[in-house]
Amino acid sequence: MASINDISNEFVRNEIDEYIKEPDEREGLIATYAAISSRMQSIGAALVDGQNKTVDALTVEALADGVPALEIMDDGLIAAMRIVGIKFRENFIYVPEVLSCARAMKAGMAHIEPILSASGIKPLAKVVMGTVKGDLHDIGKNLCIMMLRGTGFEVIDLGVDTSADEFLAAVEEHEARLMGMSALLTTTMPNMAVTIEAFIDEGIRDDVKIMVGGAPVSQEFADDMGADGYGKDAMECVALAKRLVKEDAAQEG
Repeated sequence: MASINDISNEFVRNEIDEYIKEPDEREGLIATYAAISSRMQSIGAALVDGQNKTVDALTVEALADGVPALEIMDDGLIAAMRIVGIKFRENFIYVPEVLSCARAMKAGMAHIEPILSASGIKPLAKVVMGTVKGDLHDIGKNLCIMMLRGTGFEVIDLGVDTSADEFLAAVEEHEARLMGMSALLTTTMPNMAVTIEAFIDEGIRDDVKIMVGGAPVSQEFADDMGADGYGKDAMECVALAKRLVKEDAAQEG
C-alpha cells in the first residue's frame, strides 16, 4: 500500500496530509498521487493553489513533449479537483478559492478538449444539469459539471433558477438520459420533487435517471422524492453518473 511519503511533490503531500481526513478518500488520493508522474503532480499542485497561468503553461509544455491529453486531464487536472472538492465540502476553502481553482482547470482543459474532440471519442452520456427554481447558487453544481465533463460526459448546463418546464424541455431537446438537480437552500429543495412530478405527469419519468445534490440534501430526502441517486459532492456525482449509465445500458441490454 502506498504511503504519503511516496508522493514526490511536497505541496500535494502537505495538502493531502492536512486536509484529507476521511480514510477512504485519503487512501485513494495517496494511491493516485503516488502512482502518477512528478510532472502531473506539478500540474495538480498549481491547480489546487489556483495558479491558472502556471497550469496553462505546464499543460502546453506537457502536450508539446508528447504527454497524452487524457493523462494530463486525468492525472494532472481531475485528480487535483478531487482535493479541491473535498476542501470545499469540508469548509477548508470558500467560493473565491474554488473559483480560482476552477479558472486553473479551465486553463488546462482549454488545450485538452480540442484534442479529445478531434480524436472522435464519444461522450459516456448526455447530462442536463441545473440549480432548481428559486435558487441562485451554482458553485457546487459547477464543480460537478467540470468533473463530469472531465470524465467524458457531455453536459448541458441550464444555470440557476431552473424551472421544471426548463428541465423537461432540455431533457427532451437533447435526448439526455441523465439529469442533475442542485439546491443549496432548504426552501428550494421541494422544487426538486416538483420537477420529478412534472416528469411523471409528462409520462417520461422512466426515460431519464435523475440525480440530486446540494448541502441540505440527503439520501433520505432523495429517496422520499423518488430520485434515482444522491451525491454529497462532485466526486460522488461522477461516480453516481457512471453507475446510472451502466444500469441504464444493462436494462436496455
